[in-house]
Amino acid sequence: MATTAAPQSNLPQNLAGYDALLIVGFGGPEKPEDVMPFLENVVRGRPVPRERLLEVAEHYQHFGGVSPINAQVRELMAALRTELDQRGVNLPLYWGNRNWHPMLEDTLKTMTEAGVKKALSVVLAAYSSYSSCRQYRENVIAAREAAGDQAPACDKMRVYYNHPAFIAANADRLRTAIEQIPPENRDVFHLAFTAHSIPSSMAQACDYEKQLLETCRLIATELKIPRERWELVFQSRSGRPEDPWLGPDILEHIDSLHNYGLKNLIIHPVGFLSDHMEVMFDLDEEARHKCDSYGIHMVRSATVGTHPKFVAMMADLIIERMNQAQDRPAIGLYPANHDVCPVNCCPAPARPARPPAATGAGGPGRPGA
Repeated sequence: MATTAAPQSNLPQNLAGYDALLIVGFGGPEKPEDVMPFLENVVRGRPVPRERLLEVAEHYQHFGGVSPINAQVRELMAALRTELDQRGVNLPLYWGNRNWHPMLEDTLKTMTEAGVKKALSVVLAAYSSYSSCRQYRENVIAAREAAGDQAPACDKMRVYYNHPAFIAANADRLRTAIEQIPPENRDVFHLAFTAHSIPSSMAQACDYEKQLLETCRLIATELKIPRERWELVFQSRSGRPEDPWLGPDILEHIDSLHNYGLKNLIIHPVGFLSDHMEVMFDLDEEARHKCDSYGIHMVRSATVGTHPKFVAMMADLIIERMNQAQDRPAIGLYPANHDVCPVNCCPAPARPARPPAATGAGGPGRPGA
């Protein structure tokens, strides 16, 4: 079908001078032999024993040794390319990952060779924390340094946990899940919003938990779900058992719901953008198995993925930054997040001292791919 070009007057002015867009992701293995090298990238610099990596690698074997995350990024990029073209934004799209091919370092070298001077980095994370924001900024800086003096400058797009379109896309996904609950139980189901757990030391230095709670509140308000019927819980924690992380864990939460006699549960992975390995293993396998053992009817809601409202929002945010717009949509209790991160924003958590006997304890958990 032919696409009608946007009227010239509606085209973005690109006052910021960007000549490319850089999609920044986590990365994931695309064939069985990629799994161990990928996991070694995830934990590089940390003393994780190989037996722990082999344990996590087994999760990938449940799905043929392939993570869906790279394919999902390709789908999102294709949808975003179409959306941007319809709006007259013809900037080239590049893609680089933190942990697997295409690697950020290779992508920045390609951009440098192509003569790109200034790019807007679109990090595939909706919330602020060290691992979901600042670390990606550090990854891009390191990749630029590896690419040499002519590497393009790279700004980062703001987080969007309270953007009205992000809330609307999540609400649409959740509404579809609610329709899978028997009509007679739609007024009594419990809703568990899930997000990736992070160390408490990291959480105390950023707005991650506050932002997640606000996103949950806005979605629940949109769907008129009372506060007493939903909870924010966490999944995919890693590290030493004695180190505090955000909780409760989804499996512990299901135990509690069973003790209360609950029989209908919806899990909405609000902290994730696509149905990648953590969502599939932690929720579709582990959480579902626990629910089945308790006789709980569980429905897992889809992530935003390539929902049209989410894709349109990504284009909106790109154009907002290109135009240096003063109108920066956000709803709820807090204003739109900053465009330029403060120097002390989302610092890395202090690593706890490890006694000699515990060296190598912990592990990568369930890497986010």
